Amino acid sequence: MPNLKIYDLFISHAWKYNDDYYRLVDLLNKAPNFKWRNYSVPQHDPVIDPDDPVDQKTLIEELKGQIRPVNCVLILSGMYAAYSFWIQKEIDISVDYGKPIIGIKPWGQERIPKAVSDVAIEIVGWNTDAIVEAIRKHSL
Repeated sequence: MPNLKIYDLFISHAWKYNDDYYRLVDLLNKAPNFKWRNYSVPQHDPVIDPDDPVDQKTLIEELKGQIRPVNCVLILSGMYAAYSFWIQKEIDISVDYGKPIIGIKPWGQERIPKAVSDVAIEIVGWNTDAIVEAIRKHSL
């Protein structure tokens, strides 16, 4: 069997709701015939303190460095994303770099924020096959 492509992904998510982030990471890790590298900034491994106003400019530059090399950006599209300053910054950076954005509806949720639906190349449900298929289809 030939070597699988390794997808470099950034997962945009709200730290206050990081259970979905860890479920998605687990789902991608267990997906058959799928290899990926995680360029995200999880709460357990912050680049810098996002609440420190002095470091916000530095954090934006760090986020650019995290997003620049990825093949695709996944946005956990809970309604909390509509109110997150940092998720919007990640969206803006992704759009600036021309990264394909895939919105993922959290389990049991019907609506997604307009900020995500306006920029997502595709919106998928909480389903391993649908998420992996969208990544393969849209990744750079």
